[in-house]
Amino acid sequence: MPSIQVENLAKNAVKITVTVPKEELKSYLETAASAISEETSIPGFRPGHASYDLVKNRVGEMKIYEAALEPVVRATLFEAFAKNDLETVGSPKIDVVKLAPDNDLVYTAEVAKMPAVTKLADWHKMSVKSQTKPVEDKEVDLVLKDLTRMQTREVRAPGGTAVSDKDKAVMAMDMKKAGIPVEGGQSPNHAVYMGEEYYIPGFKEHVLGMKEGEKKSFTLKFPEGHASKMLAGTDVDFEVTLNELYHLEAPPIDDAFAKSMGQADVATLRGRIKENLVAERAEEERRRVEREMFGLIAKDSRFDDIPDLLVNEEIMKMLSELEHNVTAQGLDFDKYLSSIKKSIAQLKLEFAAQALTRVKVAIIVKEIAKLEKITVEDKEVDEELDKVAENYEDPEAKKRLYSPQYREYVTVVLRNRKVIDKLRSEMVK
Repeated sequence: MPSIQVENLAKNAVKITVTVPKEELKSYLETAASAISEETSIPGFRPGHASYDLVKNRVGEMKIYEAALEPVVRATLFEAFAKNDLETVGSPKIDVVKLAPDNDLVYTAEVAKMPAVTKLADWHKMSVKSQTKPVEDKEVDLVLKDLTRMQTREVRAPGGTAVSDKDKAVMAMDMKKAGIPVEGGQSPNHAVYMGEEYYIPGFKEHVLGMKEGEKKSFTLKFPEGHASKMLAGTDVDFEVTLNELYHLEAPPIDDAFAKSMGQADVATLRGRIKENLVAERAEEERRRVEREMFGLIAKDSRFDDIPDLLVNEEIMKMLSELEHNVTAQGLDFDKYLSSIKKSIAQLKLEFAAQALTRVKVAIIVKEIAKLEKITVEDKEVDEELDKVAENYEDPEAKKRLYSPQYREYVTVVLRNRKVIDKLRSEMVK
């Protein structure tokens, strides 16, 4: 039987030291060796049928111990939680103290205890107003305009043509402030789409009428609210040369264009666009309402000390979400950080307050579920897992979906949905 020591740390965190006797490791080691033999070619033996000693000689015994580590920790750590009546939250920080053949396994786990809600706001008396706005025709027009851009042709303008407000101008640009080059303000071929709003008021007006090969110098004052604090509200000198000029030929918005978008005619295309905009707006409003609901509840609730472990874990989740969103747009995350002139460390500091709020919301949801006796039946979890599994073809991926860990995750997700539905039904007016 594992030996368990519990040490209370600051801010509702605990450190658990677990010692697993070497005799109890044997079954885990045998299972790990069998799994390794499934993936390792051992002459004379079918996958998964080589003995422990053969696998040990083939890959080294430490490889077997390392493979057995995760299942051992998973089993013994949750046993330690149960024996010490610890209600934990978040992911434990695991450190292996001793892992060696013919020795006991020793590891530590730092984990956050679920902070108690010392005062839960009376959300029954709170209300949030739904503010969904109807989609207007001009919004559909803007989407149609964006769609035509996807099929817009760029045609090189004849020499001597002056820049108009419907062209694309490719320019060499040099920006200076008080005679000193502005960082990132130099480009040999900067594309300016004249029909779009430009980031510096007055820039387009200076470019209109220029011809290829023409140079121009002018000074513009950057807006007070410009993203760059070094440039906001200051005068910047521009020197530009028009290298190339292109006319932009967008297709007409007619039934032929609608068919190229997979719709029968313009009316059907407009209808589909409006449906999508209505759905997007409804989703945005749903998120806004949830933020406001939980913001109100969190503001008037009180908690025990919230462990730094929890907040730090939430900060890392937020960073991961940001990186995912940036890379999903085809951008390099490091280049994105350079463009906003921020480091990972700076983002962590900026995310801290929001991360704390998100942690409080998670605690509130769990507390409300307990008070309102909101539970999730096994049948509901089975149905959700089956629904998710329909999107997977790989048998191994499907198998992982039905693991105890993922099942627990889905249970929490379904419980949270029920809590949110309960709050919406009473708070949203």
